[in-house]
Amino acid sequence: MRNNNDKPGKPRRSQLSYGKLDKDGFIHRSWMKAQGYPDHCFDGRPIIGICNTWSEITPCNSGLREMAEYVKRGIWEAGGVPLEFPVTSLGETQMRPTAMLFRNLLAMDVEESIRGNPIDGVVLLGGCDKTTPGQLMGAASVNLPTIVVSSGPMLNGKFRGRDIGSGTDVWKFSEAVRAGEMSQEDFIAAESAMSRSRGVCMTMGTASTVSNLVEAMGLCLPYNGSIPAVDARRQAMAHMSGREIVRLVEEDVRMKDIVRKESLINAIKVNSAIGGSTNTVMHLLALAGRLEIDLELEDFDRYSRDLPLLVDLMPSGRFLMEDYHYAGGLPAVIKKIGAHLDLSATTVSGKTLGEQIENVECYNDDVIRNLDNPVKENSGIWVLRGNLCPQGAIIKPNAASTELMNHTGRAVVFESIEDYHARKDLPELDIDEHCIMVLKGCGPKGYPGMPEVGNMALPKKLLEKGVKDMLRISDARMSGTAFGSVILHVAPEASAGGPLAVVRSGDLIEFNGEARTLNLKISDQELQARLEEWQRNKPEPTYQRGYARLYVDTVLQADKGADLDFLVGGSGDEVSRESH
Repeated sequence: MRNNNDKPGKPRRSQLSYGKLDKDGFIHRSWMKAQGYPDHCFDGRPIIGICNTWSEITPCNSGLREMAEYVKRGIWEAGGVPLEFPVTSLGETQMRPTAMLFRNLLAMDVEESIRGNPIDGVVLLGGCDKTTPGQLMGAASVNLPTIVVSSGPMLNGKFRGRDIGSGTDVWKFSEAVRAGEMSQEDFIAAESAMSRSRGVCMTMGTASTVSNLVEAMGLCLPYNGSIPAVDARRQAMAHMSGREIVRLVEEDVRMKDIVRKESLINAIKVNSAIGGSTNTVMHLLALAGRLEIDLELEDFDRYSRDLPLLVDLMPSGRFLMEDYHYAGGLPAVIKKIGAHLDLSATTVSGKTLGEQIENVECYNDDVIRNLDNPVKENSGIWVLRGNLCPQGAIIKPNAASTELMNHTGRAVVFESIEDYHARKDLPELDIDEHCIMVLKGCGPKGYPGMPEVGNMALPKKLLEKGVKDMLRISDARMSGTAFGSVILHVAPEASAGGPLAVVRSGDLIEFNGEARTLNLKISDQELQARLEEWQRNKPEPTYQRGYARLYVDTVLQADKGADLDFLVGGSGDEVSRESH
């Protein structure tokens, strides 16, 4: 391969370190040679970083150490040099108080690791809910050639003769135990039956949703969103991704060349068709901010209104991710909704989105329905406005109960998550199935980190009566695996002095889904008086040091993606000063 320094134009980033024949070049090359790299590795060929979120405390990503080896095969084969490096790993099911608190920290880690090191392109190995979004945000702020390889979904859960789904059946089993419909022994027995292999949730939770939307945005190879984690075809895809990233570097195709406004709109529309997670609202808004693309909260409602739910998959349907992949995965979905998408959008494969699906078929119309036979007519994300959420709130209609989509009820208020846990099952709690449960203090600043607690479990006495759903409102998020009539992401949050902070038990709240409104039924004068009182008596910040303090002081509200305010945009890939 010809030395890149002999080519006209600007040398590769890596050659600014490895191509110099002075003391600095000596240092950069010599210390790398301690690992056994021969001279020709530094002759100008592409140096590819493999950004790995492998961790034994992130079960979803526990297969990525091995996956990196397949990526390396492809990079070597295509004439590049792979260099793997670790970044913060966020185990959604393990981290306290919530992995979302640290998404932006991961993004900072990824951004500075990419910018500071002599690499020409990067492969992002992630999968768990916050790892891929954080990696994308960090990579966007540097804007090198970038490709994603996801963990992939675990195998379908199998419990006593039927399929069970990650998260979705956890919520169902937990409620059944509390209602006296399932024994504690059966509940514990389901644990091992649910999680049978490495990989992310095999429901359409946030992890599977994000990997599908990465595919819709063109940042990975086809079927990245659905190939099971333990399927050899995912290893082959990782190998081919290693080949493609070298080509992207050779052609200088950068992340911003792939992800444009039309790519994000495609992702929003795909999210509607697949019944994707509400968390994608936060992640796409934050990614758009890093890419300096004008995306707003209303776009999620605007661009998903005409697309029904086509994928019959938990939590909004019956099947699981294995079934989805065998039916044709996202390429089959794109084929069916192609008339609604911009198929001229660029992808990392070198083909347009349209060219990628020319010969695609759907192999199971029960799993991936046709537009004239949807799972549900209402899908996507509804964006609400009103005096209770002046900066917006959202609801996932395909996971909600139709009869609650136009509802007025009496508020039963929980001032914090601790208050909720202490009182939800008290016999004297003044609540019935017509009430609206309201939870405060769970937004970006308030928790902090905006946890997935918005799908509050119903009070035990109502479960025992057979009540299965109620309208619930909070400034929190909910798991992509969850379901129910749950209004989320209320902005401004209670801890920032939003109107949610002054809702009192007994107040009437009116929700009109068709009109997209959410209102507290008190006068403007009463609302203003309550807000002024709250400002006079607002609590002192809980966190006084460390990353949590930085986060609380600088985090944006949910309608802006909850990035840190000073991280919006990017600094590019140039670092002018040497380290020696």
